[in-house]
Amino acid sequence: MPTTRFLPLRRGAALPLRRGAALALALLVAAPAPVLAARLSPRDVAAPTYEPADSLEGNFLAAYIAGASRDTAAAATYYREAVKGDPRNAELLERSFVALLADGAVPEAFRAAERLTARDASNGLAQLTLGVQKLKAKQYAAARQNLQRGGRGAAADLTSTLLTAWSYAGENQGRKAFETINRLRGERYYNVFRDYHAGLIAVLVGDKAEAERRLKAAYEADRNTLRIVDAYARFEADSGRPDLAVAAYEAFDAILPRHPIVRDALDKLKAGKALGPLIASAQEGAAEVLYGLGSAGTSQGDELPAVVYLRLALYLAPEHPLAVLTLADTLERMKRPERANEIFARMPAGSPLKLNADIQIGLNLEQMGKGDEAIAHLDQVAKTYPNDIDVISALGSVQRSRKKYAESAETYSKAISLIGKEPERNHWTLYYYRGTAYERAKEWSKAEADLKKALELVPATQPNGRAQVLNYLAYSWVDQNTNIDEAFRMLKQAVDLQPRDGMIIDSLGWAYYRLGRWDDAVRELEKAVDLKPGDPTINDHLGDAYWRSGRRLEAKFQWQHAKDLNPEPEDLAKIDEKLKNGLPEPDKPAATAESRPTPDQPEMPKGAPVPSDPPAMGTEPKSGG
Repeated sequence: MPTTRFLPLRRGAALPLRRGAALALALLVAAPAPVLAARLSPRDVAAPTYEPADSLEGNFLAAYIAGASRDTAAAATYYREAVKGDPRNAELLERSFVALLADGAVPEAFRAAERLTARDASNGLAQLTLGVQKLKAKQYAAARQNLQRGGRGAAADLTSTLLTAWSYAGENQGRKAFETINRLRGERYYNVFRDYHAGLIAVLVGDKAEAERRLKAAYEADRNTLRIVDAYARFEADSGRPDLAVAAYEAFDAILPRHPIVRDALDKLKAGKALGPLIASAQEGAAEVLYGLGSAGTSQGDELPAVVYLRLALYLAPEHPLAVLTLADTLERMKRPERANEIFARMPAGSPLKLNADIQIGLNLEQMGKGDEAIAHLDQVAKTYPNDIDVISALGSVQRSRKKYAESAETYSKAISLIGKEPERNHWTLYYYRGTAYERAKEWSKAEADLKKALELVPATQPNGRAQVLNYLAYSWVDQNTNIDEAFRMLKQAVDLQPRDGMIIDSLGWAYYRLGRWDDAVRELEKAVDLKPGDPTINDHLGDAYWRSGRRLEAKFQWQHAKDLNPEPEDLAKIDEKLKNGLPEPDKPAATAESRPTPDQPEMPKGAPVPSDPPAMGTEPKSGG
């Protein structure tokens, strides 16, 4: 079951890049095979062992397949062996280099980069990697030489210019740093990068007038990006203007409520505590460049350059909290939850994002099939933070996924009790999930009340979430032969909101089936199967509709297909019965198009479909976290 994002953190949008720029980033780090995962964590999962093949060809093929499967631990292992078998093969060396870098094996990647640049001094990624190595060692002049030798293009120029400026800042040469960074002109995203990093450099070298000018310019250009807001507000607070800092944070909070970094800063300011600068060294500044580029890549779906940039950022600043969060989130989306957890575990203990990372570790354990560990982990976190709604909600979701529905509803009730008498619109998910837990626990009156409350709260700006609530409530009514007309209206509304959601279209098709409108049911259920071909329930439904339409050979084919898709045990028994004997003929004619279904029509599966967690809560401002 999909997991829930309990904090509205759009993690991949530190600084905006247009699509063309993101593609340029992808070209900068282009590699022949996609290799995108992180190392396994012994803390959460036993590290796999990979036995090298007996031949060069075998190792290459294994590495290629591992890369395509986004398993860089395996890809790096097999490419190492392949390079041993053919050390002069430049393509193998480059593939191995990218696999090592994406996997986080940075020291080995450095050695591979040295070999690559010895053969081809214009290799942009290799020169960038060696430049980062020099920046870490504070060898700033040598770093600039590597950065200047890299390839050209929009992304390369942007990256090289910013990192070169930070190398001058490391030598306390503010004037040269500003001269370098001022070369960035033209596109709006260049201007934002330029002013943001120029302001950070000015803070580091002690030029307060330049820092104020640049950070204010960046803030005026983009008040919806967390890192810009945070840098500007910190400067104002440290300059003796905490009122301006509070105003900046509160303005951001009004757009994207409850962000942990913003809440932590406001709490400190109200307590009279100092915040300190966002960046305290040239290494952290260079890491901020790479983090910004990497997070922009994730927002555009370019995972390979994103992972590479984020790996290099964490090499320079191992405790950069947003780089940790963004890399782990990227690995989650690449369906590598065990490796995402290894990154989440690196979140600094004092970071405001530590709690969010702990929550995601628990949710990922559930995704890995370690439900008991997930519950134990989240239960321990909940004991540490007994009044945190997000932790309690995460625990409830794992319990619901483990089919502990009564316990899940009770846990959600604890979270709802912390809301107060007047729930806000963003609390609709709590009522939705508790409602689904009640429905599964066969407490329909409580479930119906919660689903109605969720429908009342869910804002129109979140069409996906609204469609999910409409679908669940309406399907449940159809299942119980109640409120059929209203249910139909709601299902059609849900389809209008999410016309490509196979589960919602399945609900509408099954409602037609319940009414005896077989042709309409077939039409909608065929659409649902096209959209979600691997779902056993939808395929089973289509088989039933085919049978009632007289298309019995197709019905049996569809039932067999549903059986092959590993349905639930109770559904499997019903499918076997239908494959053997078909559907029993109804005692009475099917319902007309306008009437409700008769009690003698085939029984629906028990319970409404498992709800999918709304993946996007509408359009959110860029938060960078």
